Amino acid sequence: MRVAVTASNSGGASTALSAQTAVVSAAPDSIVIAAAGDICSSSVGDCAATANLLDSINPTAVLTLGDNAYEDGALSQYNLEYKPYWGRQDAKVYPSPGNHDFHTANGQGYLDYFGVRAPALWYSYDLGTWHVISLAGDVGVSASAGSPQETFLKNDLAAHPAQCILAYWHEPRFSSGTVHGSDSGVSALWKDLYAAHGDLILNGHEHNYERFAKQDPNGVADPNGLREIVAGTGGAHEGVYPFGTPVANSEVRNQGTSGVLKVTLHPGSYDWEFVPVEGASFTDAGSDVCSA
Repeated sequence: MRVAVTASNSGGASTALSAQTAVVSAAPDSIVIAAAGDICSSSVGDCAATANLLDSINPTAVLTLGDNAYEDGALSQYNLEYKPYWGRQDAKVYPSPGNHDFHTANGQGYLDYFGVRAPALWYSYDLGTWHVISLAGDVGVSASAGSPQETFLKNDLAAHPAQCILAYWHEPRFSSGTVHGSDSGVSALWKDLYAAHGDLILNGHEHNYERFAKQDPNGVADPNGLREIVAGTGGAHEGVYPFGTPVANSEVRNQGTSGVLKVTLHPGSYDWEFVPVEGASFTDAGSDVCSA
């Protein structure tokens, strides 16, 4: 399968390239992706176990939701911690960076490791009938209105109208977690996606799982809004991130279970399933239709 990728660097210059991915057996109208953030660290944690899930699921694409290699996202840490495990999926990965990746200046370790798979800090591509956008959040770079990242997103959405839109980055706009919580710094990204009738946003950062009902950028329930799922469950060793009082529209929460989020993209709809590591029992599954 050949995927056209549109990318922009932090200065705003755009490029276009074509990235070859593995040939897969999935029908064009049924694309399986697997996603998680906060993944591999020096103590391994559950990184090896979540990597085994990827082998079992055998998705069309793997999305990383940031903080892929602790503590600093250095190239040496990617090679030592990430490559033996999640690196088995490098031919089909579409990564995004997290705040720890920016501990290395400009996310250079992240960019060097993924190479053509991360053509810039933000880029987009199509999977089946879905338009998919990888962004960089608001730690290490700006996500405010008028920033290079937000300008890329707005222009990309205008240039790629699609019935179904998925975007992903590290820091969640909404979270009931007590370690990081909700991040208003990505509000402008939400506003652009909402205006374009986006459908699904995937994040990490909080090392837990939380699914939200559809809502608008102000956190008001909206049947035509965006659904956010936080899956900071990739296996990093930093421990359980607890929840406080649930914020508005939070539907499902779980702490302490590593795993990956499996999403099946159909024309006009999608299914999700949280797949836990071996020995764990929590799961969450459902289906929804696209807004546009």
